[in-house]
This record gives sequence, structure tokens and C-alpha cells, in this order.
Amino acid sequence: MKDRGTRSGTLAVMVGTSEGHNLINGDVAGNAVQARGIGTVVLEHPARPSTVPRQLPAASPLFTGREAELAQLTSALEDKLGQGSTVVISALAGAGGIGKTWLALHWADQNAERFPDGQLFVDLRGFDPSDEPMPAHEAVRGFLDALGVAPDNIPSERSAQVGLYRSLVATRQMLIVLDNARDSDHITPLLPGGSQCTVLVTSRDRMAGLISQHSALPVTVEALDEQQSHALLARRLDDARLAAEPAAVAELVRSCAGLPLALSIVAGRAILDPHVPLADLAAELRDTATRLQALDDGTPTTSLETVLSWSYRALTAEQATVFTLLGAAPGPDISLLAAANLAGTPGPQTRMILRSLERVSLIQQHAPQRYRMHDLVRLYAARQTEPTAEAQGLRRLVTFACHTAHAADLCIAPSHTPIELDELVPGCAPRPLADRDDAWAWLTTERVNLMATLQLAAKKGWDSAVWQLAWALTTVQLRQGHLQDNQAAWKTGLAASAHLPDVRLRTRAYRHCGRAAALLGQHDDALRYLQDGISWAHAHSDQLGEAHTHRALAVAWDQRGEPQQALKHAERAFRLYEQLGSPVSSAHALNEIGWYTAKLGNLDHAHRHCTRALEQCRSRQDRSGEATTLLSLGYIAHQTGDTDHAINTYRHSLSLYRELGDAASEATTLDFLGDAFENRDTVAAREAWEQALELFQSQHRTEDAGRVRQKISTVS
Repeated sequence: MKDRGTRSGTLAVMVGTSEGHNLINGDVAGNAVQARGIGTVVLEHPARPSTVPRQLPAASPLFTGREAELAQLTSALEDKLGQGSTVVISALAGAGGIGKTWLALHWADQNAERFPDGQLFVDLRGFDPSDEPMPAHEAVRGFLDALGVAPDNIPSERSAQVGLYRSLVATRQMLIVLDNARDSDHITPLLPGGSQCTVLVTSRDRMAGLISQHSALPVTVEALDEQQSHALLARRLDDARLAAEPAAVAELVRSCAGLPLALSIVAGRAILDPHVPLADLAAELRDTATRLQALDDGTPTTSLETVLSWSYRALTAEQATVFTLLGAAPGPDISLLAAANLAGTPGPQTRMILRSLERVSLIQQHAPQRYRMHDLVRLYAARQTEPTAEAQGLRRLVTFACHTAHAADLCIAPSHTPIELDELVPGCAPRPLADRDDAWAWLTTERVNLMATLQLAAKKGWDSAVWQLAWALTTVQLRQGHLQDNQAAWKTGLAASAHLPDVRLRTRAYRHCGRAAALLGQHDDALRYLQDGISWAHAHSDQLGEAHTHRALAVAWDQRGEPQQALKHAERAFRLYEQLGSPVSSAHALNEIGWYTAKLGNLDHAHRHCTRALEQCRSRQDRSGEATTLLSLGYIAHQTGDTDHAINTYRHSLSLYRELGDAASEATTLDFLGDAFENRDTVAAREAWEQALELFQSQHRTEDAGRVRQKISTVS
């Protein structure tokens, strides 16, 4: 209980003991005035301490980067100058080794003159190999000693010691660094009650209580970027050695993933072994099986694996299980719902577990309900997993991905034929999709993770899941122009299809591999895949697959500049579709017949075919087919000299493609639109081509980009 008195300079505190109430005035020299009973004793204008504590450890001369964080700390101090401030330095992007203490001590060293009454420092051992955090009362006792309080004047009761500590620092300009705190409750007794002190807290815990209850400022400490990481190595290793092996240095930087502790260990090893090439050390870190062992300098505080283990040991069994499963999960991040499927726990329970992991900085919620791990933390987590639990969790995650991706694909491309999926496994709950926009957003957000999941399934030998994911990802990857990823998915899907009982799946895999190769300009490979697909389909009486493959062959021949061959295959596909009663595909083939006919110069016949195809697509509300047919009709109009109609038709097609999110076809249409404008409005032509060029470049369509760049140069 405190009594600040009624006059300036008055300081008093009431503390309880077993003998009654003691009043202790803040004379740091140890001359505390005490009174028995319930009375109050006031000491006027207490003197400054005779002991000015300087407890800060030496700041590292190797400190690198962190300009933004340093500025935040200084700004926090200056904004609250004279009001007191509490700053939490919390490594939201990782656990131990991210450089929290490093940052705190560097800032404190730079700003020591701001605190004429001294600095207090304590390592609270919140995440310590002994698993025994320092009790707050022990830290308080150490502070009292540092403040020069004579042992005889220190109360026996812990609450009284806290009161005395707060009284002593209340009116003094001091810096108090509370390093490696366990959580908010751990340090609350150490917070001063006055308005002159600045407190820096470092912790792997996010200190939510401290932030909400004491208005502490959180300072995010992220991994160092590539430039800062290189600079840190350069502070330790001489320029000649770095310059001699630039590739090895770049690889070391990548392997350390911006973690200052890892970079420091690497630098230390290189210094101790000056005759060992950096390439040898880089090779040791390259292998994920040996990377953590390579980041070990032989002591607990210089072993990354040991430092990370201190956070891991603080988890409950349930939290530890989810943590290790997250380490095994594919992809750069994971959604809350995907994590729930991985863990096999309900969403609310999973959210609480993830929040616990986030609180101790083992994961980061970098976007709403999306979580990620630092690369080295992920590697550590994966090494702790239990094989059976990992296999079950990954199976749930893969099944979740297949079912949700397939449902999303049908939302954005309703004309696609549904495929048979594996049965749901216990604990797996696919994501419900509200509408087409929701499905498109989910596929866009999860595409990279789904590709990683496909590769994981291939590694595990889960062939049906591999094929299903390749199929479900095709539309979004083609529309967004991820042509290399589409090819990679289908090459893996083709290999998986060889082990599946349904022969039609292999036909589809051949077709999509051929189509992917054709879109990338790999014409010989495209023809080889597609001819193999025709042979396979014919041999196994897969007529629908054969028809689809003929259409793909038509595209491949057209891209080789042989529209006559393309027309032959498009006509064969159309006849098969008519026989099989497949009206949607028949309309698409009819449009393609018109397209290749136009390429051969027979524009009247081409127009009739495409007009019929457009009517059929519109009657079935097939917007994708409508957009493609309008592109054909725009081309035909342009070839006949009807430029106005060509421009309007291209614009209509462009609008539909944008509505569908088909960026690949959007780029192609913009290219044609620029051609139509070329002899009428060079400004509009250039604008269309520049938009097309930007899309071609983002889609890594190098040949198309070069061709359009040449067109732009002609109107510059």
C-alpha cells in the first residue's frame, strides 16, 4: 500500500508484516525510517541513491540491422517521456535465437545517458534448460541489493520487498531490463509504480496481459533479411574470405533463414576452422537431416536445437503434438481449418492450441487465421514428431485438401466432370464453400500449399490423392498463368496414374501433360504425350478421353504453326463428342474448328462455326466457352477488316475472362486487342500490349512477352 503524501518529494509505502504494519521510506542508502503500529511516517525530499546500479551486460559489437525496431523503442520512450513506459520485445516470427536480448542491450547501450539513476537487468530464465524460471521475489531481492539497500533494512515478507523496490525506483529515471520472461504474470511484480522508469521486457511469450493491462508497446522482432544477414557474417569474417566464395555465402545465408543465433554459430565455426572452405559448411547445412547439428557450437546457449528445446519443453502434451504436426505440414503456411484437420481436433480447440503456440513465439499468425513457422523452428518441430501421429495427421490434411480443392474447382468451372474422391478419414472435415467467389479466393490463397501437399502425397505414395490434386488445381493454375506449376503437377499425376486401377485417369494425365508442354512451347514433348494418350485411350476403349486428347492435339499442332493438322484433330474430337452426346465439349470443339478454319483463311466457314458455338455456350450459360468463342469471333472480324466489331468483341471477351479470373486468357485477348487498335489508335494499342506484357511476364511466358515487347517498340 502506497502513500505518496500531499507535498512534492514525499514518498512513503505501507507494507504488512507478521508484526503489524511497517512504513518504509525510500532512502536507498539503507536509512529507512520504520514505525510500528498503524501510524504514518513521512520523509521529506529523499536523497538520491548513493549507489547507481549499472547492471547491463555489455552490448554486442556485432549488432547488425534492426533500424526499424530501434526507432520504435526510441519513439516509445520519447512519446511517454515523463510518463513512464513499458516495452515488450517479443519475437513474434520465431522463438529463441531471433535476437531479442541482442536488440534490447544494443538499444540500452545507445541510450544509457537517458537514465542517470542507473540500469537494472535480470535474466528471468523464463525459458531455461533447467525449466525453473527465476521467481519474481528473487529478482526483487537482487534489485534491492543493486540499489544499495542494506540487508538489515530489507523486509522479510516478499510483498514488503516488492513495495520497497517500487518505492525506491518510483521517482528515479532508470532503465529496467527484464530479460527472458516467462509470461505477463512472471514480471508484474517487477513493474515500478512510478512514472520515471522505462522497462524493456524480452520474452518468447507475446505478453498479451502486459499489453492489455499495462499499455505496453509490443515490438515485433522478425528474422533478418538477406542483406542484414550478409552484413552480420561480414562483421565476423574478413571481406576476402566472403568474396572468395560468394555462392557458399549466399547458401549459408539462406540456410540460416535470418536467425541471428544461427548466423553467429556459422560465423564462429568458420573462424575456428579458417582453412575449411565455406562451401563445406554450406553443404553441411544444405542437408535438412544435419542442419540443426551443424548449428551447434557445443554449449547450450550456442546450440540452436538446445535453445529451441527450451520452448518445446514448456508446452503441454497437446500443444507439443500440434507443434510437431505443424512442422511436418507441407507449404509455407497453414490455415486454422487446415490445422484443425491436421490435428484432428475441432476448430475452437485448435484455435486455443495455436494461440498458445503463438503466445510463446513458436508460430506466427501472419494473416487472419493463417499461421507460419520460421524455417529452422519448423525443422526442429518435424524432428520431434511421432511417426504414427504424423502419418495420421498428414492423411487427414491431404484428404481435406483433395475434397475442398475438388469442390472449389467445380464452383469455378461448373462444366467440369466430377471425379471420384477417397473417402473421408476420421477427424477430416472439408471446408464449406459459400459460392464461386469464395471458392476462387480459397484456391488462390491455398494454391502454393496445395502444390506442396501434392508433392507430399507423391512422396508418401498416396497416388489417388496426387492425381486428384493435379486435376483439381488445373483450372486455377491455367487461368492464373501458373504454367510451370501446372506441368509439374501433371507430370507427378501421370506417374501416380500408372498405379491406379481406373485406366481413364491415365488418359487424362497424358492429355494434361501434353497440354502443359504445348502451353510452354515444348512442342515435341507435347506431341509425344498426346500421341501416347490417344494410343492409351484407344487401347482401353476410353472414347471420351480420346476425344478430349484430340482437342489437346489440335492445340499442340496449332502452336507449332500447323493449323491444318490442328483442324483435323478438332474435327475428330467434334465427331466423337456428337456420338457420345457431350454437348458442352461439342460446343467447345465447334469453336475450335472455326478458329483453325479462320487460321487457314476460310473466314465465312469459320464465322458460321463460331456463331453456332456461341449460341450453344450461351444457352448453357457456359461463360468460359462464351469468352473463348468471342475471342475467335473478334479475330475473324479483324481479319475481315471490321475493326470496330473486332474491338467490341475482344472487349466483351476480355470482360468475361476477367470475371472468370482467367488471367492467362486475359493476356492473350489483350494482345489481340492491341493488334486491332494498331492501325487506328496507337495509344490504345500500346496500352493493351503493355497490360498483356505485364501479365505474360508474371506468368513466365517468355516467348509471348518477347513478341509483345517487339510490338510495343514499333509504336514507341
